[in-house]
Parts: sequence; structure tokens; C-alpha cells
Amino acid sequence: MSAHNSSGQYYSELLCDPKDENKVYSLETISQYTTDGGKTWKKAGNNKRHVDDHAMWIDPEHTTHFFIGGDGGVYESWDGGKTYLFKNNLPVTQFYRVGLDNTEPFYWVYGGTQDNNSLGGPSRNLKSGGVGSDEWVVTLGGDGFWQASEESNPDIVYSAYQYGNIYRYDRKSGEKIKVKPTPRKGELTYRWNWDAPFILSPFKDTRLYMGANKLFKSDDRGSSWEVISGDLTRNEDRNQFKVMGKYWPSDAVAKDISTSQWGTIVSLAESKLKEGLIYVGTDDGLIQISGDGGKTWTKVSSFPGVPEYTYVSDICPSTFDENIVFASFNNTKSDDFKPYVLKSADKGRTWSSISSNLPGNGSVHSIMQDPVNPDLLFAGTEFSFYFSLDGGQEWTKFANGLPDVAVRDIAVQKREKDLVIATFGRGFYVLDDYSSLRELSADKLKSEDAILFPVKDALMYVQEGSRYGTGSGIYQAKNPKFGAVFTYFIKDVPKSLKSERLKKGKELFKKGEPIPQPTKEILDKEKAERGPWLKFEIKNSTGDIVRSFYKKASKGINRAYWDLRYQNPGPVSLNDDKFNPTKDAGSSFRALPGKYSVEMSIFHSGEEKHLAGPVEFNALVLDNTTLPAKDRAALDNFYKKVIDLWRVTNGAQEYFQALQKKTAYIQQALQQSPQASLELKNTANELKHQLEDIKFLFDGTPAVASREEVPPEQMPLSNRFDNIAFVAWQSTSEPTKTQLQNYKILMEEFPPVLEKLKSVDASLKGLETELDKLKAPYTPGRVPKF
Repeated sequence: MSAHNSSGQYYSELLCDPKDENKVYSLETISQYTTDGGKTWKKAGNNKRHVDDHAMWIDPEHTTHFFIGGDGGVYESWDGGKTYLFKNNLPVTQFYRVGLDNTEPFYWVYGGTQDNNSLGGPSRNLKSGGVGSDEWVVTLGGDGFWQASEESNPDIVYSAYQYGNIYRYDRKSGEKIKVKPTPRKGELTYRWNWDAPFILSPFKDTRLYMGANKLFKSDDRGSSWEVISGDLTRNEDRNQFKVMGKYWPSDAVAKDISTSQWGTIVSLAESKLKEGLIYVGTDDGLIQISGDGGKTWTKVSSFPGVPEYTYVSDICPSTFDENIVFASFNNTKSDDFKPYVLKSADKGRTWSSISSNLPGNGSVHSIMQDPVNPDLLFAGTEFSFYFSLDGGQEWTKFANGLPDVAVRDIAVQKREKDLVIATFGRGFYVLDDYSSLRELSADKLKSEDAILFPVKDALMYVQEGSRYGTGSGIYQAKNPKFGAVFTYFIKDVPKSLKSERLKKGKELFKKGEPIPQPTKEILDKEKAERGPWLKFEIKNSTGDIVRSFYKKASKGINRAYWDLRYQNPGPVSLNDDKFNPTKDAGSSFRALPGKYSVEMSIFHSGEEKHLAGPVEFNALVLDNTTLPAKDRAALDNFYKKVIDLWRVTNGAQEYFQALQKKTAYIQQALQQSPQASLELKNTANELKHQLEDIKFLFDGTPAVASREEVPPEQMPLSNRFDNIAFVAWQSTSEPTKTQLQNYKILMEEFPPVLEKLKSVDASLKGLETELDKLKAPYTPGRVPKF
């Protein structure tokens, strides 16, 4: 119809308008449309929208309403493309790489994305809702790749876009400067990969290494560069290979367009044990090793079981033995999707496979060794993420909560013991404090009935509230659970009588044999059986129990949490009037900073068995306040007294309600008893009025809309308690003088009210005696008598 075309290997999606057969959309860098069947074309509109379109849906009833998706995400238009609404709550970023820094108190995560910049943001914050997308900063535009931050100065960040265009970014000011190596005088330009690697040396914060077809070194943050190698690739012509079974001429359609040059460095690492021990991997299947900072190099081109020319996707030198190094290979470009993970024990000269049971269909992008446990390995593949507890003899998939997605890169935050992965299509995932994996082994899992793993120091601070009124249009990444985290393992839990009976019945059914039917006695025993459930008991440094809670018992690795507060002393409440053994009592005021311990036990069928612990941990103040309490012990003592006041005043209010209800029952019983005297009825009515007076002391005049609209009157007891306790719910500072004054007043005004309640209760008991004499109908609390 015309000469119009777009990049064939990247776009060429056509979509017809549902109502107009002559209107067709062509999805491309900026989508085009025709209204004359393809003779002429014009832009569909790109108002404040990302370029590179790949998908489109048109409303069949209202064709000016459509969705369009591309490299920037999903956009919606209601006016045929004049304006767009961006769907910014989708966590579907494609990250090539991940880098972590040492920002206090919460480290930052950096990543390079597919055509959506290089980004950095906090791994967590102080808010209950989590980290919002607007807390992230763009360090560099374009496609983002390798990222790094200086260990001693997290404000200095390095980011790169495609083909090695590296910038040094100042997080404090937002300034950036390009520091890419350029050819020396008379030197040919370099071959850069789309995903060109760079790293910071573990031995010097300001030292950078970067790879093209040669390796570069800078000791001054990229201000100047030294070439420390010759060409480290095979330096061969890629036209020697057949494509689709043929050799192609230079004028073939889209030949070598939007394609990295071949013969480039794609993976790079320096040993953390020996300065200058450098490993380089190339896209044409070489690993080059230098033990002297680049002065000399050893080339390795053959790897057991790995096809020649296979892309070296990652290299990881061991942090325990300078002779050990791991590498992964990715042969996707040759239609080979097998996993290739290798290990060398002689600095890369010879290799052996540790791919073992990794799925046969899943190329490997990344490999990492844990910095604490030498046998704990991690591998990111095209479809998931795996770990090995035995140095690669057996791999286990991370399946809980992680979708099937490509894991392109792996990083460990040593201080926080966090594991962070970059996925290609689902953003970043953080496994908070994975240190329990370091404690595991196949033997330990078989020999130990239960394990309570070491507990990470718990940070004490006040969580800020979440954002209000945003609707569903924003994305917030959840923070880790607040407080102390208890990770535990249980090999097995006791089986219930019912589950054992059903299991046996199932086996008999399969065999076609008679199944004994349960008797009433058997069913009664099953119903009466209690447990199993777990009990966690937390003690302070002097051995006092400060909190206990219960959880349903389940086998495997699980977690429990303490929010660093004392237990709520309020009255007991029931759900559906039933006992619930694992129901939490709720929380009250913050516990004191310091050393604590936790123990775990299991209850089943009337017996409690100790499983693990005590394990000690620290509760540490974040120290982020302007006016912290000068004497935290005094603060703790005050709020412990408030907790006791809470227990008694709340209990008194429940006591009041019970008496009020009892009075109403007694009045009704007297009214329904023919022999009841008027004197008894008047006595009951007088007690009712006394309770109403007490209610006024507790709650004051009921407010129609706001308490502030009630005319001046005596301050209600409940309101005064609120001004002692809940005014400081989100504060760690010293009690105000007003709080202390209110506490003093309440301790004077409340006890006489409690005595009045006791007096009413005694009078009601007297009336109940009279009801028995009258043979009155039953009322709650009375024992029926002949």
C-alpha cells in the first residue's frame, strides 16, 4: 500500500480499528495510524508517554478509548491519543542489574532497567505502608545496566546506560558526570557490549574496573583510565557463523542492526581475598584470569560440557579460598537453554560442573556464593531462583511468593543479611535476613527436631502512618515486618487423632478394604483434643517474661514476630464465644531497649514440650528523634504503671457493663414475679440510677458528633486515661507534665468509683438472694435452687 515500515525485528504489530476497516494502527517507536487502508500514515500521539510501543487494545464500543503498552508500561487514552493516563501501580520493571549501598539506617537498592533509566531507592522506610515509587531517584537515563556505590560514601553512585556509558552520580546534589574510557591517541575505538560490566574494587573505594574488548582500570573514580589488557576476546569475525542455516550478505535486511558488536567483555569480578586477582568473561566463550592486576593474563577457552563460544553470563570468586571461583554460562543465542554452572579450585584453569539437578530448560544468568557459609550458593535462571546448601550438589527452588521470572542478577547486603535479586519483569525482590539459610545443612535438617535460628538486632522506632486518600493508583513496596523476627524450623508436628483416622481410611479405601466407622467415643476424643500450637516466650535480661504469644504449629521453616511492645492488659474478648488458643492479646506500650531472649515450645494433648532456645537478641533504638527520653528506665516504669491502670480501669468498665446487664435482668425477673414487692422493685431501680451516674463519671455526656461540642462538664475518667496513654502512642520521648498530672488526678478520682461499683455489686447479690426466695425465673449468674 505504501513504503511505510518500522523495525522488523522489534515492532511490526498491526491492529485494526474495530469499527473502521480502513483505520489501522502500526505499533512502533511512536505508533502510527492510517485512515485510508495504509496509503498514508501519521503519528498516533505520544503526549508525555514513553516511546517503543508493542501492545494495544481498542475499546470495541468507543474506539477513541484504548490502552497502549510498551517499554514504559501501560497507558490509557480516552480521546484517541491526545492525552494519556499512566498506570503507575504495576511492579513489572525489567531489571538487568542490581547494586546495594551502605546507607544508614536503611540501605538503598540500585538497578539498571530495560529502557527505563537507572534507579535507586530505599530498601525500606519508617512508614507502615512501605516505600512508594516516588521515593526512588533516577541516576541516569536510557537503558540501565551495572550499578555500584562506594562502600564508605553512599552518596557516590556509578550508573551506566547501554554500551558502557558510565556516569558518576552525586546523590546529595543530583549532579552527574560521564566517566567512560575513551581511546588513547592512535588507538582504535573499543567494542562495547550492550550490557558492558564495571565493578568497584573491594580493596579501594575509588578504584573502578570496566570492560569493553579490553579491560580498564581507574584509581580516581573514573577521572582517568589505564588500559590493563590487550583484547581479551577471541577477536573473531561473527560472519563466520551461519544464521538460520545460511551466510548472509552485508545488505541483508536488518543485518547487525540494534545488535551489540561481538567479541566483548560481559562479566567481570575481582577476588575479595587477593588484590589484583581479576576474572573476565566474554560473549564469545572465554574466561581470562590475571593474578597481578592485569599485567599478565591466562586464557581459558574450553569448559567441560559447555559448547564452544558460549556466553559467560557471570563470574563469582570465592570469599573463602582464593583458588575457588564459580562461573555461569548462557547459550540461549544458540537455541540451547541448558543450565551451565561450573566451579574451579585452581583459579579458573580447570573446571567441573555443579549444575546437578537444575532444570534442563532454564539458562543461568547469575551465580553467587554466600559471604558467610561457603557451601551456600545462589543461582538466577531464566525462570526462577535457586539455592544450594552443599556447594551445588543439590539445588532447591525458591518457590514461596516468587513468580516464574528471569533472575538476572543477585546481591547481598552484608550488614542487614538481606538477599536482593533483579528480575526481568517483576522488579526487585528482597529476602529479609536470610541468615537462617546459613545455619542449615542436609544433616542438620535430618538430625534436629526444631531449630530457633539466631535473631537479628531489632530496631526500635515509631512507624509513621501510611499515605491517605491515594486510592489504588500508587504502588508501595511493603516494608519488612516491624520488630524482632524469629525464624524457626520444625521437622514435624504431632498428628491429630482425626487426621490419623482419615489417613488410615484413605489407605484402606485405595486398597478396597473395609473402613472402620468412628464411634461416638472416638469422635468425642477427637473433638476434645487440644493442639498442637507453638508458644513463644520472650524474657528481658533479668529473666522476667515480658511477652508471650502462640502460633499454629506447622512444619518447615517459618517466622514469628514480636512488635517490641508489652502485652495489652485489656479485658479478654472472644470470637463467637469460643476459646481460641492462638489468639493474640494485642499490644500496649513499647518495651525497654536492651537484651532479650526468646524460647519456643509446643503444646499438644495437655502437655507442653520445650523445642528450642533461649536465643538472645538486642532491641536497639534507631536514634532518629530530636527529643529522646533522657531516662528510658524511668519512662518504662511510668508506662508499666499506666499499663496496670489500663488493666484496672478497662476491667472496671467491663465490670460496669456486666452489672448494668445484671441489673436489667433482675428488674425483669422482679417484674415477672407475682410475689415481688414494690420495695424490691424500687431498690433495683435505684441501683440502675446509681449505675447511670457511674457511667456519666466514666464517659460524660454522649457527643452527637464531636466531644468538643459538649458544653463544659466534669472531665470523664475514660477521656482522662486517653490523655495519659494514647497521646504518647506514637512517641518515645518523656511523658509530658500534662500526662503526669492526669495520672495523678485519675489515681485520686478512679478508686472511689471502683468502690461504688463494688457496693452496687453487693446490693445486686442481695437482690439475687431475694429472687431465690421468691422462686423467681433464672437470671445470669444465679445458681438454680429447689
